[in-house]
Amino acid sequence: MTAHELKKEKRIQEIIQKIDALGLELVKELEAGENPSLEIPIRGSSNIYFDEKNRKIRLGDKVSHRYLFNVSHARKFMQTMLVASYVKKDLLENNLTATLRDLYYAKKHTIEGTKEDTIDEQTESDQAIVDFEVALGTFRERLHLRAEPKGRMAGEMTVVDHVRDKSDRINLAKMGSGGWAVPSIVEQVEFDNVGVEYVLVAEKNAIFDRLNEDGYWMKNKCLLMTTAGQAARGARRLLQRLSDELKLPVYCLTDSDPYGWYIYSTMKYGSMALAHESERLGCEKMHFLGMSTTDIETYDLKSVTIKAKEVDVKRATEMKNYDWFKSKPWQDEIDLFLKKRLKAEIQALSSKNLQYISKTYLPEKIAAQDFLP
Repeated sequence: MTAHELKKEKRIQEIIQKIDALGLELVKELEAGENPSLEIPIRGSSNIYFDEKNRKIRLGDKVSHRYLFNVSHARKFMQTMLVASYVKKDLLENNLTATLRDLYYAKKHTIEGTKEDTIDEQTESDQAIVDFEVALGTFRERLHLRAEPKGRMAGEMTVVDHVRDKSDRINLAKMGSGGWAVPSIVEQVEFDNVGVEYVLVAEKNAIFDRLNEDGYWMKNKCLLMTTAGQAARGARRLLQRLSDELKLPVYCLTDSDPYGWYIYSTMKYGSMALAHESERLGCEKMHFLGMSTTDIETYDLKSVTIKAKEVDVKRATEMKNYDWFKSKPWQDEIDLFLKKRLKAEIQALSSKNLQYISKTYLPEKIAAQDFLP
């Protein structure tokens, strides 16, 4: 057994032991005539705060108790136990992974002697998965549960993907026009032959395709990545690892609008919905390269802007009050947006010429270190 396989087996056994300990505690409470309960950290806004020192959105220490013998709790309690059973018996003990959809179908059935289903919609099983991971003090990927993969990469680097009893070496410089698809679970990925100096992550597939076709990553020694919109957990975790383990600077490129800026912030600081995961998903050293409202004036893009809608203004106003957007540069940027009420897509740079983003905009911004914190 290789060192990687031994490490993985150890992790599996640690999670199994945690599940067993949880089950034994519930049995102990039952045998003592008590009402078995699960202690689950509260994930609402009242229990989320911004850790200024470590620059992460974090979950507080407030918890709730979910009881088996409580009419309003029993269904969710049962669903959490179904998740625990599936994770332990079907996945961990067989060293298999499954999608969230797999779990939903595996545990959805009509309860014998009733007309009630264990799970109606997948949102219920998804919620039970999150309840279970926070109750266990672990994360979904270590439960061998995965979402649909999202994100692509290209650059002068090799990744070693350990899959069960084999290891695949993947040269990210030889992935053609499509790039390497980032898996949803990336703990098993190792980095080798690193020939890049920084990571450039673009919100949009179209920008990845443009820069890949232009050979931007070859000419500028960067690792190019797209998150295809809001970044999936696998992509966020991989970015954090590239930053922490390889000490690579990470620059982010989104549209110039509140939604693009928020996509950046979730990769950098974590998100309110996944505050319990910020420690392993937040890439706190990431810099916002663009696009900004200031860029609209600097690069004379006023003729190719889009008028902001009320929903954009509302979103920007909300963001202005978030602690992680309280730095003066971001406050100034949001104020400028609220004053101008103009948005711009990254592709607006194509109004100059098709390769303007790769030949002018990015080289200039990176050389000048012109980014927002």
